[in-house]
Amino acid sequence: MSRHKIMVVDDEPDLQLLILQRFRKQIKNETYDFCFAENGEEALSMLENSEDISLVLSDINMPKMDGLTFLSEAQKLNNPILKTVIVSAYGDMDNIRTAMNRGAYDFITKPIDFKDLEITIDKSLTEIQYIFDAVEQMKTLELFQTDLETAAKIQQKILPQEFPPFPEKTEFGIYAEMHPARQVGGDFYDFFMLDDTKLGFVIGDVSGKGIPASIYMAVSRTMLKAIASQIDDPARCLDTVNTMLIPESGLTTFVTVFYGILDIETGMVRYCNGGHNLPYIVKEDGAVVEIENTNGLLLGKIEPIEYETKQVQLKPGEKILLFTDGVTEATASDGDMYEEPRLEEFLRKHGSDDIEKMVRSLVVDVLKFMGKEDQSDDVTILALEYKGK
Repeated sequence: MSRHKIMVVDDEPDLQLLILQRFRKQIKNETYDFCFAENGEEALSMLENSEDISLVLSDINMPKMDGLTFLSEAQKLNNPILKTVIVSAYGDMDNIRTAMNRGAYDFITKPIDFKDLEITIDKSLTEIQYIFDAVEQMKTLELFQTDLETAAKIQQKILPQEFPPFPEKTEFGIYAEMHPARQVGGDFYDFFMLDDTKLGFVIGDVSGKGIPASIYMAVSRTMLKAIASQIDDPARCLDTVNTMLIPESGLTTFVTVFYGILDIETGMVRYCNGGHNLPYIVKEDGAVVEIENTNGLLLGKIEPIEYETKQVQLKPGEKILLFTDGVTEATASDGDMYEEPRLEEFLRKHGSDDIEKMVRSLVVDVLKFMGKEDQSDDVTILALEYKGK
């Protein structure tokens, strides 16, 4: 608002003339722009048909609609930028007090001291400018909030949401959830049939938060799924994705990934870890075992990296739990972290649950552990159960 439109409401022509003479310089410089109304009824009509009037100087005693009634009606317009300064005789303090109670911003007494009036106008317009800026910022935030909500919906649709995803495949069960710390997150999970007997499954964690991380997350997931459909070795797959991601990465952007392939006929899992938290296997006797690590670091930063494929045999009824560090690094109000030993204890207690219940119970356990603390990182969990034929 570089130029302010000021409406003067008074039935005395002499006042209009004085204002035009006294503020001639400001009018010429286009700092002020005056318009005039002779009573409250006319002023109200002008306000209803104009959005650029930000300040009103109004007398109290006027024909048709007095200043107090006008003030009450103007409040109904719900215009946060509009301010009204009451102009009245000093002896009319009761009405001035009533005007202030009805929302008048300030008052000036007659006979008018034009130096005082200029100070009052400048003070009022400064306040109006602050409010205008705040309103504009609020509009921007609302638009940004709408964009975030749209991005969150898109991100949720990117990740598989239908469970069971392959009802005809009775050899395994799979379930996953992602709970972002903000409206959009950098974690991801995915699973897909590579052929009739091979299930690819992956979990990843992008550095950073918010929209930049969510965009990089989508790129990483898409690349990995595309390469996995062409390369059946997990290590070679991550090596290729790493090479492709490096040109797309910023100074502090990278992604950690655990990628595995389950042979649904035999229960054999071939896997490669790219700097991610190691999953746990819940054995048929209830024991909880951390998967052996492989060579390989995070993706999108360093080339070349020697990735390695290892394998582990699952027996029917055994489960693999994949998770991001939003689980183990969840922090309580006393600074204590959830950490791996607590997760292992949870799995020993809940390892016999079906995978959906186990994942949801773990999310609840993490949130209970944090208590009143805000979630500082995305919480993503994927559980896979091998059932056999």
